Amino acid sequence: MIKAHLVYREFEFLRPATTSRGTFHRKKVYYIILYHTDDPSLAGIGECSLFPGLSYDDNKGFEARLKKTIDRINEGDFGSDAELIEWPSIGFALETAWKDIRAMGTKVLYPSGFTEGKDAIRINGLIWMGTREEVTRQIRQKIEDGFTCLKMKIGALDFDEELEILGSLRKECPADELEIRVDANGAFKPKMALEMIKMLSEYDLHSIEQPIPPGHTEAMAALCETSPIPIALDEELIGKHSAVERRKLLDNIKPQYIILKPGLLGGLAPSAEWIRLARERNTGWWITSTLETNIGLNAIAQWTYTLQNPMRQGLSTGNLYVSNIPSPIYLYGERLCFDPERNWDLSGLNEALLP
Repeated sequence: MIKAHLVYREFEFLRPATTSRGTFHRKKVYYIILYHTDDPSLAGIGECSLFPGLSYDDNKGFEARLKKTIDRINEGDFGSDAELIEWPSIGFALETAWKDIRAMGTKVLYPSGFTEGKDAIRINGLIWMGTREEVTRQIRQKIEDGFTCLKMKIGALDFDEELEILGSLRKECPADELEIRVDANGAFKPKMALEMIKMLSEYDLHSIEQPIPPGHTEAMAALCETSPIPIALDEELIGKHSAVERRKLLDNIKPQYIILKPGLLGGLAPSAEWIRLARERNTGWWITSTLETNIGLNAIAQWTYTLQNPMRQGLSTGNLYVSNIPSPIYLYGERLCFDPERNWDLSGLNEALLP
């Protein structure tokens, strides 16, 4: 018989994670653990990727709904729950926990050259917001580490300072040596966005992610049509649960790219549906994790590899924490790798801290 319980932990960031939404010092994480009562060692673990101020289900009812899901499983109801469409982080955790338990304790959800240690996933180097000195230091370190694609968070510093940083970086590293993506996290005002993007376009940028806040459909569509830099939608996708909503969004805005975060979109299956719709419209896409620990990152990375997208993926979150869950996943330069000879250490998840 399969039963379930919850584990709650907090993880401290190695350095404050700053975006235009604020600065985060710790990450609250809920894990759904499924296990066989006759052999508890055969467990499946799924991570709820709840991001404050961004997740669709970041509200007061989250923990109650999470406990209700656990109770339902413990009562023997393993059917699909239509209500989870409104709770994407729980949907992601449950989907990956079921895949994990079917893997019979191996944590290999999608066997491939990646999980065999024969191939890797090329990723972008993430540059967090901070002071000019902090941003410059991060950039230098990523380049020294061998990254050929950087994603730079913008919107926290004075805009002129950010332009100066990009200018200095581009002088040092031309576009054929370094791909630069910028992520505004919706920081630009719709009326000012096009002029700001035009100034950014002087630095041969690959794309700009979510320049204005989500929900300004007409303004975003106009930007996608006129912007000199390709635009990638991110937050705009959150909360679009039905196929009708997804098609409408892509057809109305016509973005050059969409960025898929399975933990915020309800799981791997909904993300795959977004990809199908994007391909039908010749819209580019890539996958990004959302500050998951190695449990969530493992599931996303293994699935991402099977998609064989040659673009750099946004999966560099495994080394963000002072103490992560030891796993076979590791970074080698700009490559996310999996060493099948390395063991998982799940001792920190053995005790259920939530009833």
